[in-house]
Amino acid sequence: MEDETPEIETSPLSRRFSRDGITVEVEIYRLRGVNEDWSLEVVDHEDASTVWNETFLTDQEAYRAFYMTVEAEGIGTFLERSETQH
Repeated sequence: MEDETPEIETSPLSRRFSRDGITVEVEIYRLRGVNEDWSLEVVDHEDASTVWNETFLTDQEAYRAFYMTVEAEGIGTFLERSETQH
C-alpha cells in the first residue's frame, strides 16, 4: 500500500523576517507536484499564526502580500492573532 500523504513544497522565499525588534516566520507552501497555488502563513514568537484566506499563483505574489501588509499595518499586526485570517 502506498503512502498517500501529500508532500509539501516550501518556497525559497519562506524565511525569518525581522523589523522593529519583532521577528516572525514567513511560510509560503503548496502541495508538491499538483500545480496548486501557494498558501501564505505568518507565525509569531508564540507560535500563533496568521493564515491568508486567498492563495497565490506564485510564491512571489504571496511574499508581496506579506510585505505589503507589513508596510501598511506594521509587523505588530501579526502578534497574538492566533488562527486569524487575512
